[in-house]
Amino acid sequence: MTKPLLRVAVLGGSGYTGAELIRLLSAHPYAEVAAVTSERSAGAPVSDVFLHIRNSGLKFELLDLKSLIKKADLFFLCLPHKTSQETAAFLYNAGKKVIDLSADYRIKDPVVYQEWYNAPHLFPSLLKKSVYGLPEINRKQIRKASITANPGCYPVSAILGLAPIIGKNFIDRDSIIIDSKSGASGAGRSPAQPFMFCEVNDSVKAYAVTSHRHTPEIEQELTSLSKKKVNIIFTPHLMPMDRGILSTIYVRLKKKVSLGDVNELYRDFYGNELFVRVLGNGIYPSTKAVKGSNFCDLSIFLNKRAPVGQTLIVVSAIDNLLKGASGTAVQNMNIMYGFEESAGLLSPPYSP
Repeated sequence: MTKPLLRVAVLGGSGYTGAELIRLLSAHPYAEVAAVTSERSAGAPVSDVFLHIRNSGLKFELLDLKSLIKKADLFFLCLPHKTSQETAAFLYNAGKKVIDLSADYRIKDPVVYQEWYNAPHLFPSLLKKSVYGLPEINRKQIRKASITANPGCYPVSAILGLAPIIGKNFIDRDSIIIDSKSGASGAGRSPAQPFMFCEVNDSVKAYAVTSHRHTPEIEQELTSLSKKKVNIIFTPHLMPMDRGILSTIYVRLKKKVSLGDVNELYRDFYGNELFVRVLGNGIYPSTKAVKGSNFCDLSIFLNKRAPVGQTLIVVSAIDNLLKGASGTAVQNMNIMYGFEESAGLLSPPYSP
């Protein structure tokens, strides 16, 4: 007898991450989308809003939780920050599982959350129960999670780039500089002047210097991995492209190491990981090489000409809408329900 498909709902499905979730789940062998919500597109067929998603038979509906809990067992929340708090709590109390793509359950300290998101966290007890959903780091915890906090896009590129070395005593944890560049889709689908074509095209600019909200998330997870407090300098940039993140990470070394030894550390750490690819010496990651995929590409370089000691340079590339959002969300679902972790995620990148 064929096992029934897992019923899932996508709340806030008319944005870019929602569209990618619907697209990935529409071809998933073990799950089906039972409901999709959107306040601005309620009543419209999904295929009218997203012309590339045809024949889904779905229509956007209003966010009526009492009605929705009858339709699905797992809920993906693509809702704005602060809005997800109460929605996740309602669903959790109704016995449903949640994968939250907002920041509301990523930051474990409610004081830190309030400082960076300018709002109190109303459910601190649920913060303790939520699991930070980066599969390559927290796979065991994700298996048992009822609320999985999907990581931010920049943190995925930074944490995966640093995880193999952050606990090693040969690095200076106070020297970490993360320079990241993102496509315009990272800002979401709602129209805003800074992300209009004439503003973004043929231009590169830094933004949220010293104040980007992903900073405490990166520091929290790196501190957890290293067992010592980590502070970073993080500067994001907006690029004139649709999607992708390229992060260049600089770490000063406290003693000499060989590039071969560091590469071996990375290959050992990610040796069993399908979606992290450690590239060969001298091969540069690019956003085009991971576009449309759930892969993270990494390369490691060693600058021996630094004025004080050596500097390790890690370059990582991801698709911000896939590995940085919806792809990791589906990967988390697969882990939570015991599916093959790669289910629905094996389409190769596309180029050009």
